[in-house]
Amino acid sequence: MNADPHPADHVLSVVGIGADGWDGLPETSRAALRAADVLIGGARQLRLLPTAECGGERVPWPSPLRPAVPGLLAAHAGRRVAVLASGDPMFYGIGRALTEELGADGVRVLPHPSSVSYACARLGWPLEDTGTVTLVGRPAASLTGALHDGRRLLVLSAGAATPGEVAGLLAVKGFGPTRMRVLEQLGSARERVRDGIAGSWAHPPGDPLNVIALDCVREAGALRLGAVPGLPDEAYEHDGQLTKRHVRAATLAALAPAPGELLWDIGGGSGSIAIEWMRTHRSCRAVTVERDPERARRIARNAEALGVPGLRIVAAAAPEGLTELPAPDAVFIGGGLTAPGLLEHCWAALPAGGRLVANTVTLESEALLADRYRRHGGELVRLAVAHAVPVGGFTGWRQAMPVTQWSVTKTEGQEQ
Repeated sequence: MNADPHPADHVLSVVGIGADGWDGLPETSRAALRAADVLIGGARQLRLLPTAECGGERVPWPSPLRPAVPGLLAAHAGRRVAVLASGDPMFYGIGRALTEELGADGVRVLPHPSSVSYACARLGWPLEDTGTVTLVGRPAASLTGALHDGRRLLVLSAGAATPGEVAGLLAVKGFGPTRMRVLEQLGSARERVRDGIAGSWAHPPGDPLNVIALDCVREAGALRLGAVPGLPDEAYEHDGQLTKRHVRAATLAALAPAPGELLWDIGGGSGSIAIEWMRTHRSCRAVTVERDPERARRIARNAEALGVPGLRIVAAAAPEGLTELPAPDAVFIGGGLTAPGLLEHCWAALPAGGRLVANTVTLESEALLADRYRRHGGELVRLAVAHAVPVGGFTGWRQAMPVTQWSVTKTEGQEQ
């Protein structure tokens, strides 16, 4: 029985190749490369193919790669094309862009073991229990949210300089005692492992083809950041405009983020709601709208420090700053509730099933929320938090300002 479900004359093949090159390819992959009229790939990958076996025209990927895909495919329409990818094309690889462009039925994917599979095999780490973070085309700060004491992580490196950048980040974030191993040229005869501790990493840049293995260890006294909303208030730089920890946790619970969803965070303050929304899953997206330029810059610093540098920040007042934004799955209003038209604009932008959560501490805004609760339903709650503080030689409660919160899910057919 033929294990390849695609016909032999399929126009576009995506062939995964490892550092071991041609010798490591199965016959199905070799046949696709031999038969190709056009071979597209990175310069390093193209050099792995023997000229005697693969006579097709060789086309290196331009940079930036993703915008070039439609034009490159159109330029070779009707020809037999084979695209080279590192390891498994569907694991942070070009396979995603090609299937988005051509559909799953328009692409024949021939995977090779990924660098993550090789790394886990070398380290003896169960693949299903090992976290993976890519820094290819992404800032090193993207790693921050994945750092937890005792966690095993594999970092897909952007090049020879990445291990040094990762070591520096770990030291700054309180993970200096972490053991780092840099696994180079996995799967080839040139495999090498460099071992050390992040806080004292002294190895010079090595091979650009590398994966970084981390046995995460948080140093004593370093701020602990958990995996659920409600990070410590001291994790944020702020000027007092911060949704405090316990209210923040309740607010994120009401917003109920799910993978891939987009949040509008209006009146961003310090950015805490948008940041913790994005930390719930790597595919969660958020836009925070903050009219004060200094606060907008502070939000950017907080987002980078807490591992979500991709947070989009719009330095504008609402609702004016909302007009060009993509439709949200959820909206949080933490400030500006009395701005004319704001609630109406947000409600109109939400699709059926979208959630809106608004918090306030003022009587004027509370009256608006009570009216919306009467018209649209949902939940109207008052959140009150008190902290134990010294009272002379004793201990008493200090009450924070109570927060009124309206949360609602929009249903089909609901109007303004």
